[in-house]
Amino acid sequence: MLPRQDADPTLGFLTRKDADVMLPRPTRVKNKTPAPVQITAEQILREARERQEAEIRPPKQKITDPIELADYRLRKRKEFEDQIRRVRGNVSDWNKYAQWEESHKDFERARSVWERALEVDHRNPTLWSNYAEAEMKNKFINHARNVWDRAVTLLPRVDKIWYKYIHMEEIIGNVAGARQIYERWMNWMPDQQGWLSFIKFELRYNEVERARAIFERFVQCHPKVGAWIRYAKFEMKNGEAARARNVYERAVEIMGDDEEAEQLFVAFAEFEERCKETDRARRIYKFALDHIPKERVEDLYKKFVGLEKQHGDRQGIEDAIVGKRRFQYEDEVRKNPLNYDSWFDYIRLEESAGNKDRIREVYERAIANVPPVPEKRYWQRYIYLWINYALYEELDAGDMERARDVYRECLQLIPHKKFSFAKIWLLAAGFEIRQLNLESARKILGTAIGKSPKHKIFKKYIEIELNLGNFDRCRKLYEKYLHWSPENCYAWTKYAELEKSLCETERTRAVFELAIAQPALDMPELLWKAYIDFELSEGEFERTRELYERLLDRTKHLKVWISYAKFEASAIVEAMCSEDQDQDYLREQMKQCVQRVRKIFERAFNYFRTSAPELKEERCLLLEEMLNVEASFGDLGDVSLVQSKLPKKLKKRRPIVTEDGPAGYEEYIDYSFPEEAHTQNIKILEAAYMWKKQKVSSDDD
Repeated sequence: MLPRQDADPTLGFLTRKDADVMLPRPTRVKNKTPAPVQITAEQILREARERQEAEIRPPKQKITDPIELADYRLRKRKEFEDQIRRVRGNVSDWNKYAQWEESHKDFERARSVWERALEVDHRNPTLWSNYAEAEMKNKFINHARNVWDRAVTLLPRVDKIWYKYIHMEEIIGNVAGARQIYERWMNWMPDQQGWLSFIKFELRYNEVERARAIFERFVQCHPKVGAWIRYAKFEMKNGEAARARNVYERAVEIMGDDEEAEQLFVAFAEFEERCKETDRARRIYKFALDHIPKERVEDLYKKFVGLEKQHGDRQGIEDAIVGKRRFQYEDEVRKNPLNYDSWFDYIRLEESAGNKDRIREVYERAIANVPPVPEKRYWQRYIYLWINYALYEELDAGDMERARDVYRECLQLIPHKKFSFAKIWLLAAGFEIRQLNLESARKILGTAIGKSPKHKIFKKYIEIELNLGNFDRCRKLYEKYLHWSPENCYAWTKYAELEKSLCETERTRAVFELAIAQPALDMPELLWKAYIDFELSEGEFERTRELYERLLDRTKHLKVWISYAKFEASAIVEAMCSEDQDQDYLREQMKQCVQRVRKIFERAFNYFRTSAPELKEERCLLLEEMLNVEASFGDLGDVSLVQSKLPKKLKKRRPIVTEDGPAGYEEYIDYSFPEEAHTQNIKILEAAYMWKKQKVSSDDD
């Protein structure tokens, strides 16, 4: 039998697929969630030992002969000696050796092992503890006392040895001995826990005076806030409120400048509050707030506010809350005095409190932080501090002289040669007007125009004089305004409106003529429109027509053509509305108007066709407007004149070119005009004729 072509030669006649099915595969854990019953490694080992077969377990040896026992002991001691000889510094081996000797009731040998171990490592607290506990377990108290005494002499900084030594003496009832050991320990000045343990020891035997004396030594050894608070709480627990207050007062004198002083003041105030001394507690909080640095009084403020909410009146609560927020703002402005938002919040807080002296103090401190860079963007927020200060003095405080001084100082501070603020000039002038001091207001605005002229200042000054009816002053101001900014179409228009309102037609026309004669204008279309509207309002149609012609000499914009045509068409509408005149005469006038409108549209169409052929969309809009106007003429209009010129809309595609190269195509609308199509057909015929002519000449050759 021949093997299959897809078979593996190493597997006989089986295919690789069949072999993979037969070979064992590693199992995969499908469910990885924890089992409901957890099994530890210790449990597995214990069960394995319990289920061990009897023949596999080591045999149990029973010793019945003293000689065999001595031999066992000798062999065991030799093993221990060999072990500690190999690793002399292993404390665990020494412990096992001594405990084994102790289990055989050979205490002398056990003590010998312990002593040998201490010669190896006498700095090990575990050796001393195990040695002493072995003596205690076998009721050798004096031996144990001797071991503990040697241990605390050699290792006085190990607290565990002292605790166990004292515990042994206390268990056997030797209270005096335990106290003596505590005194020996305290001479080494241990940590706080050691002192507190000594105090608890005395309290267990109702030795309050001794405990008080220990507290006195404790706070001298550990002069910390927590120690004084524990001392005071101890006195309070024993009902000695006067002693507790004395402790707190001494603590404040000694620890008043400590980093944790706020905890001491809080504890002192809470103590007075429990003693129903609310006024004392309030004074303690206020004293602490005045003496502790602002960055550490957050918890103190919370407690103070809670006290006021519980025991104080509404004014006290508000003062506490304001005081808390005041310290927060003080911290913010101390960190960044140029953060004017923090100053604004601080000022609003003081204004809500209503203390004028504090409000002025904060305002003065705020405006003293002048921006270091003479750039307007850095001064924009700062200048509102001055504005708010002046408005506060005028509206809230009612001190007009102070408000005037604020405006004066602010105007002197601003570097007007580099930049200025129209708002502050106008506010200062408005303040003087409200005080009925018109000459001062004019002086301020005149100074503003001289130092730093701005559009807002001119407009406001002109508005004030216009309301007062001083038209000559308005004319002078407009002249200065236009001398400073001759390209400002708004100023020219307003000046002309002023003259028009005074029925000065020639002056108005002269102003408009001067305006359109300027070489540069910011919004000339508004100015021309105002001039044309003025002539229309005066009924000067010839002048209006002349203005349109002059405007077309400057620009050929589509809107100008359409506006010009609509102006001519408006005469037709007026003629249609009039019924008093002869109808034949009116019809003749209407025909003349229609001809003028058509001429304007023809001129516009010829301009866009010849001079600006690329403006196809404007030409299309012009034709649509022509069509609408012809339709509005009624029987005088001829829509067919325009319809023959209307273009066709064509959808075309053009490539999109970017910096990285071509990026596809986009669709756009193009317009095909009839005359352009005719010209294009002629060009195609000419090209065909030239091609035919060249072909005939080549055939003749």
